[in-house]
Amino acid sequence: MTLKQYLHLMAAGTLICWVAWFFILFNTDPQEANFVIFTFFYSSLFLGIVGLFSVIGFLIKSRRTVHDDAVFRQVKKTFTQGILLGGFVICILVLRQFNLLFWWNAIFLVILYVLIEGVILSNRKYHNREYV
Repeated sequence: MTLKQYLHLMAAGTLICWVAWFFILFNTDPQEANFVIFTFFYSSLFLGIVGLFSVIGFLIKSRRTVHDDAVFRQVKKTFTQGILLGGFVICILVLRQFNLLFWWNAIFLVILYVLIEGVILSNRKYHNREYV
């Protein structure tokens, strides 16, 4: 799969997820929704966030990268960051849904997000600027 195909497929999948999320958002009543509707709501939102931040993050980072071979390495990094950011947003929303979101929970989630990102960055095989 080429980079162009990946970006087109990721953008199309992201668009489908956002359309599904807006469909659920505007066509369901949260007071009468069951577990399945909330599962579709959160999963489409998660996948939409992951795709959005993966594609946008990749496009921003690829503009700054000079070498073409390092651009392909950015795909994995931005996808991982998209997953972490999507998980963070979904955790915040689920805690808010059950009225469990307090300032100390939010601080804990931010610290957890930073620690996980730090562990991912520190587990790189190479520590030079050529490897992303």
